[in-house]
Amino acid sequence: MADRFSSPFDIEAPAGAEGWQNLYSYSAVFSEERRDYEDGGFWFHDGVHWPEALTPWDAGVFEVAIASLGQYNTRHYLVPPAYGVDFRILNGYVFLSPVPAPEADIEGRVPHFMERAGFYFANWDRLYDDWLVKVRCLVQQISELDFSPLPQMEDLEVITSGAGRGSGDRLLSTYHRLLDHVLTLWQYHFEFLNLGYAAYLDFFGFCKAAFPSIPDLAIAKMVAGVDVDLFKPDDHLKSLARLAVSSGVDDRFNGASPKEVWAALATDEQGQAWIAEWDKAAEPWFNFSTGSGFYHSDKIWIQNVEVPLGYITDYIVKVKEGVDLNRPIEALHTERDRVVSEYRELLASDEDRETFDAKLGLSRTVFPYVENHNFYVEHWAHSVIWRKMRELGEVLKAAGFLAETDDVFMFRRSELFDVLFDLYAGWSVGAPSRGPSYWPKEIERRHAVHEMLRGWSPPPALGIPPEVVTEPFTVMLWGITSDSVAAWLSSGEEGEEGVLSGFAASPGLVEGPARVIFSADQISEIQDGEILVAPLTAPSWAPIFGKIKATVTDVGGMMSHAAIVCREYGLPAVTGTAFGTKTIKTGQMLRVDGNTGKVTVLD
Repeated sequence: MADRFSSPFDIEAPAGAEGWQNLYSYSAVFSEERRDYEDGGFWFHDGVHWPEALTPWDAGVFEVAIASLGQYNTRHYLVPPAYGVDFRILNGYVFLSPVPAPEADIEGRVPHFMERAGFYFANWDRLYDDWLVKVRCLVQQISELDFSPLPQMEDLEVITSGAGRGSGDRLLSTYHRLLDHVLTLWQYHFEFLNLGYAAYLDFFGFCKAAFPSIPDLAIAKMVAGVDVDLFKPDDHLKSLARLAVSSGVDDRFNGASPKEVWAALATDEQGQAWIAEWDKAAEPWFNFSTGSGFYHSDKIWIQNVEVPLGYITDYIVKVKEGVDLNRPIEALHTERDRVVSEYRELLASDEDRETFDAKLGLSRTVFPYVENHNFYVEHWAHSVIWRKMRELGEVLKAAGFLAETDDVFMFRRSELFDVLFDLYAGWSVGAPSRGPSYWPKEIERRHAVHEMLRGWSPPPALGIPPEVVTEPFTVMLWGITSDSVAAWLSSGEEGEEGVLSGFAASPGLVEGPARVIFSADQISEIQDGEILVAPLTAPSWAPIFGKIKATVTDVGGMMSHAAIVCREYGLPAVTGTAFGTKTIKTGQMLRVDGNTGKVTVLD
């Protein structure tokens, strides 16, 4: 077994992707100037959030996100043992490296963290209510940005109002505001998230100390059965399916196109009433990405109506069969209360029980945010951002700078300032801009490079692994442990043949045929009674949980979205197997043990 992973400096570009570095910010790629630091560290591929090669503009959002994460750890809350998470792009893929706080700084950071985090924990409900107002207001501001084309002639009102500024100023400043809003969005994102994890990890640490043999899954069960906004899109689909059956319009959902279904529904009052309920649910809840939410190319329900319509059609069948579509909340609560009661009784003193109750109560208070942020930021807000960028792409396409609207995402975020100024300058002086003769060919080249990057398979990690992986976020969110690192180093060859190990992410033991998929575009292939095997799952895949028996993912830990969602839907799951999609084939019979984290290939 190797003692280290490949150096990022030894990995070559895929054939045809030479020079890929200029697609991304100069600071985001590995570089000779930082070689000693970068080659001596441990970098893991973040397949939980960014499993595919990034386009240049999407990469800018990634950079803002991770920098904001670090800012709150390092500068706002002063999390004692952890600074931020450093980030790099290699051949288009995201690699992260947690930065520990210097040993000498930890003790001095503790009182600051206790004061700052303590304020948020003591005022959580009020601050979170304020957060919801802030983020909804920000999404509204983004949606109101105006990227209309530059006019042939300014309106007379610009003159008579004494505005003193014109459309070129508006276009350039609006793009500035969009980037400002993206940064603010991610500041809001981490205002609560790191503290939500910290509270759970504090409870987790208490349980591990008090009950040394307690399984991670037992601790997770104690905070299960929460009501979170992330489940509302799926809940609305179920309600719409029930309404279609109860109002007698279910026969119009016959596999036809959305346009044809809507035309059939519009013919009478019952159908029109159903459309009205759809409209009420769609904004904002169907601003839901079929992927992680970090790629402009992911389909959004509200813009790709065939996706939620397909789920509704499946639910209609189940409603007519008398299937209960509700999440098993009562069963989750019963199991939760049983586990809490059993472990609480093992504590030796009233003082320990009071501490246990307080830490558990705080975990349950803050836990909904750990999932809710995912809808408001990665899905809703990002959906609006992608739409606004496409409006800007239309402007550039009409001006001859781009061949296709989505080509706008092939610009780096900072580079787009120069592109828009070129457009503005040509318009302002009545002379040709350089862009139409320069950018279409360059964008075509970038597409070709990006396509080569998409076909590359990133290694799970780079550099020198730590002797022991102890950083709790790395373990619980990304699913990276000392065991998984050892498995990567040995390419998984040292494990038991026919058996994959991962995190016991959601309880239950089932057997069934595998269905291996790699993207949301393959969801329609899933049949009733199959076991889903995927690199990762997205929150918007929840409607298929009524079909499948269990979930197996390559990446993610106990607190990944896949793990949390599977627990809330009562679906057995093993996450972080690393090699699931590489070793399992569709149709093979599997045994998935969500209690032990073992996946066995039976044939």
